[in-house]
Amino acid sequence: MKLRQKINLYTAVLFVVLLILMNVSIYLVFSNLMITNELDRAKAETTKIAKDVSANVRHISPGELLRAYVPIDGKIEILKEGQGKGTAVTDESEQRLMTRESSFYHGETSEIITYQQKKYVFVSSPIVWTDGSIVNLQMMKSNQPTEDMLTVLRIVLIVVTIIAMIPVLISSSILSNFIARPIRSMINTMKEIQTSGQFKRINLEKKSQDELVEMGNTFNHMIDLLQANFEKQEQFVSNASHELKTPLTIIESYASLLKRRGLERPDLFNESIEAIHSEAIRMKEMTEQLLLLAKNQEQWNIEKENINLTDTMTELAKVYQNAYKRTVEIESSETVEVISDVQKLKQLLFIFLDNARKYSDEHISVYIGKTSDEPYLRIEDRGIGIPKEDLPKIFDRFYRVDKARTRKQGGSGLGLSMAKEIADALDIRIEIDSLEGRGTTVTLFFVV
Repeated sequence: MKLRQKINLYTAVLFVVLLILMNVSIYLVFSNLMITNELDRAKAETTKIAKDVSANVRHISPGELLRAYVPIDGKIEILKEGQGKGTAVTDESEQRLMTRESSFYHGETSEIITYQQKKYVFVSSPIVWTDGSIVNLQMMKSNQPTEDMLTVLRIVLIVVTIIAMIPVLISSSILSNFIARPIRSMINTMKEIQTSGQFKRINLEKKSQDELVEMGNTFNHMIDLLQANFEKQEQFVSNASHELKTPLTIIESYASLLKRRGLERPDLFNESIEAIHSEAIRMKEMTEQLLLLAKNQEQWNIEKENINLTDTMTELAKVYQNAYKRTVEIESSETVEVISDVQKLKQLLFIFLDNARKYSDEHISVYIGKTSDEPYLRIEDRGIGIPKEDLPKIFDRFYRVDKARTRKQGGSGLGLSMAKEIADALDIRIEIDSLEGRGTTVTLFFVV
């Protein structure tokens, strides 16, 4: 069953059940009120008759006296204790009541009784008889007028319920269509996306602010994210394929050259081996960087601890100077401590130191301090710099400011992308300033 049909069915059933419960309650309350009213009237009438009978029974025979008070469609009777039948008078239309066995009651009694499938109002009231004994003055009165009114009421309520079901069904259908419309639009949009392979969005009514519009906005936002990620993925795959194709082509060319002339020319053999080895290492590093970049922040396994930033940078600078024979000058006016992952931090600093080494020939300067209680570490080089228009793109994967230069130096365009990922995982803010031909300054701000 479709959602629209379920909403239509459940809404209609709920309304019908509520309507039936309401009408049943109305009927029961009205029926109880009418029956109570009939009993009260009969009791009041019996009490009055009992007084009149007590006052006149010495002067008028009981039969004649009761005949004056016999109710229409009913019976009146004086019954002594121990008698099955007493002195009774009935209306001509209710002669069958004369065959009913009577019962003596010691107190006042009123109720609705059924005799020969017909309902009567029955009231019994004790009175003092001429000989000083207690007798019952019992009156039975047909309850048929009340029953007829209740029957009419039942018919009216049933008809009203049936008639009321028509607008209920119509309104539930309209409601289900209103609720299901954006859902159906979303389903159709999904099917169109599946069929065409193109990302599409739902047209929404901006005037409404209900949950259905919120659901549509969430769907459109999800499509925006999917489209953006899809485009990034396409670009990433295209760039990765391009980047890997170059070293593979170089390796294939040198391998073919070795196959043809490697044994004849030792110098060519050494050149080919070096080239193949260099490209293999670069492919390995690129693959490792791609795998790191594919991780989410939760997969970095960050283990933060208290770190002396000056000591960590000094230790890393010594290793760097020994490996690359480049001078790294560190200036720190005070002891600066941060909470971070020491291994990830060293990896982040190494990326920026390596970039400074690649694009400058002079010494590298590192400044450590605090600004407004915010620790920072600034790395400065005096190299070629980055054009102003390229600064917003430097964290894009595979992006190069100067493709010829970075290719010669072995860069893959992934270093800064990975640095951004690591910095985000460590809650470090990166700011880069550069002037073409003068050098680049990278500042890392640590969250306290």
